[in-house]
Amino acid sequence: MESNSKIVALVGLPGSGKSTVGRHLSKRWGIPFIDSDHEIEARTGGPVRDFFAAHGEAAFRDLEQAVIAQLCADNGQARILATGGGAVLREANRQVLHQHCHVFYLKASPEELYQRLRNDKTRPLLQVDDPALRLRELFEARDALYAEIAHYVIDSARLSSHQLLHRVAMQAEMAGIVPARAQP
Repeated sequence: MESNSKIVALVGLPGSGKSTVGRHLSKRWGIPFIDSDHEIEARTGGPVRDFFAAHGEAAFRDLEQAVIAQLCADNGQARILATGGGAVLREANRQVLHQHCHVFYLKASPEELYQRLRNDKTRPLLQVDDPALRLRELFEARDALYAEIAHYVIDSARLSSHQLLHRVAMQAEMAGIVPARAQP
């Protein structure tokens, strides 16, 4: 990783808290938050699921790789990046994230994620007969990849979003990634 990197990247399975934590960290630290899936949607003019359905997974992963490479390029500006859950499937993404960002893996068990997401109808990967099984499969396929690129692993199980935010912020501040927030 570049020693002067000002990019905090959040990785993890769907429902692990990447977007929620990223938005709150952005407010706390006063730096921009970018969700790679939202950036892809802005570029394609529609939802990721529509692009995925129309063009296939390979085309989506190609676009995702280009977007992540651009978002991780060091332009001297601090930012927080939340990646799509499958971004780690590509070696190029794992390399650029690990080398150019401070990567936080927000880790939760498939059972915990199922409890959080069981009523969520907006996540295409979970619109299957057995979403709990699908989450277990995703965890088995991706956990080692998230851990491989992570500089910090934060166990998000049984934590509220506020507690998870506090853990990530505290770790980043203690590591000197961002200045410690002044206490009121």
